[in-house]
Amino acid sequence: MANVFSFSGSTPVVTGAASGIGRLMALGAATRGAAAVVLWDLNEKALAAVSAEIEALGAKAHPFVVDISDRDSVMATAKKVVTNAGVPDVVINNAGVISGKHFLDLTEKDITTTYAVNTLGLYWTLQAFLPAMKKRDSGRLVTIASAGGLAGSATQTDYAGSKFAAVGFTESLRAELRGDSSGVSTLTVCPFYINTGMFDGVKSGSPLLPIQDQHLSTTKILDAIESRKRELFLPGMVYSVRIFRLLPTVVFDLLADAFGINKAMKTFRGRGPTRKNSA
Repeated sequence: MANVFSFSGSTPVVTGAASGIGRLMALGAATRGAAAVVLWDLNEKALAAVSAEIEALGAKAHPFVVDISDRDSVMATAKKVVTNAGVPDVVINNAGVISGKHFLDLTEKDITTTYAVNTLGLYWTLQAFLPAMKKRDSGRLVTIASAGGLAGSATQTDYAGSKFAAVGFTESLRAELRGDSSGVSTLTVCPFYINTGMFDGVKSGSPLLPIQDQHLSTTKILDAIESRKRELFLPGMVYSVRIFRLLPTVVFDLLADAFGINKAMKTFRGRGPTRKNSA
């Protein structure tokens, strides 16, 4: 069994680190004693701001402008990370995008971008860092997936599909690492909507599935990383999806409608008209 992880003295990598829970997790890692925090994002200006916040907390910041959907860019940047900061102790795959469009309104670019960032980015990032982490035989690989990776909903055919893939990817990787008796462990995080700019405007249809607070969610995620947990669903009600899946599909669909899951995105605004939103 993998040892309990601690951020104290560690070097985490956080993708999508310039905003939302990515920024909060980076700051949280520094607060918990990380020696250095590696920040990946496309937004150079926002990266600089987060870097300053990290350094004010006493940790070294290593910001990199990188497109995780570009394998060559990821591989080249990962080499720079190892050279400048060493082999990471934890890789938090947080970067993500959402279009929030009806299926027939999706463009080819919407679909390919969603899968390139939300799914393929996981492959490229971990292919870049995992070999050295396995050789060292320690570390945590964290996938910030989504409750949408457990149950699809309206206007999320691209997003939910990419998150289903993320959940399956991490589950399979977990099996491989377990089979290798590796000291590297995984954590899959599947939150309901979090009140960041990425999901601005989204409304819950049930008090049993409230919109999640970004600060509380970040604390729970960081706590889970510093543990032996393999999965974290937020809120706990999300775990019931596995039970509901045992019911006939028509009943499952009725329950989803009753919880307002298919209406939550009706008021979605995101971060702007392009809806290229990062977690």
